[in-house]
Amino acid sequence: MRNRDYREIAQGSVVHIYNRGNNRENIFYDEQDYRAFLFRLGLVLGFEEKELAEHPLTSVPYSRIRITNLKKGCFKLHAFCLMKNHFHILIEQCSDTSISKLILKAFTSYAMYINKKYGRVGHIFQDQFKSVLMESDPQLMWTSAYIHMNPVKAGLVKHPSQYKWSSYEDYVADRKLPITYTDFLLSTFGNKDDFEKETLSLASDVSRVPLDTIGR
Repeated sequence: MRNRDYREIAQGSVVHIYNRGNNRENIFYDEQDYRAFLFRLGLVLGFEEKELAEHPLTSVPYSRIRITNLKKGCFKLHAFCLMKNHFHILIEQCSDTSISKLILKAFTSYAMYINKKYGRVGHIFQDQFKSVLMESDPQLMWTSAYIHMNPVKAGLVKHPSQYKWSSYEDYVADRKLPITYTDFLLSTFGNKDDFEKETLSLASDVSRVPLDTIGR
């Protein structure tokens, strides 16, 4: 994986990170791929394989992955959405360990997995990861809604609760995916009911944004 041109992000910052497949190609082809991505993300967030194996969205049939885990608590994953050819994550840097280190570990491992599984070579992801720093509560809430409404906007489902490869159900249905940290966004929105209500009320605003420029 090529070096990523990250600006310095201070400890305590919450950042929206997203990227798409190289040449707009898919980065997920079947359910195993989505799980493999979340599994690797969980490992670098500091979770043990046993913890991840207990949830159907982060379990993998077998693991020969050798990733040096970062210490749990260095980052908090607040939201995510995995689409066929792109992804979004909303993540907080909680230490002086840079987000670029997490990205390099998790996504290099995932790229190796995809290349081996499908007998391909070369880069999986587009060269430059994008990052947007959250600077206010309204921006944070809108970004959360944008991430969770992505599959609705793309016409894959009619309601965000119908799409399992996002963190939406961790907020409204207490799905208990171990890698999702829900306290921060819930406190920002107010509570679970307000999260659901505000996410759906922001949908009309989200729909006016062109369908994610990294996605199509």
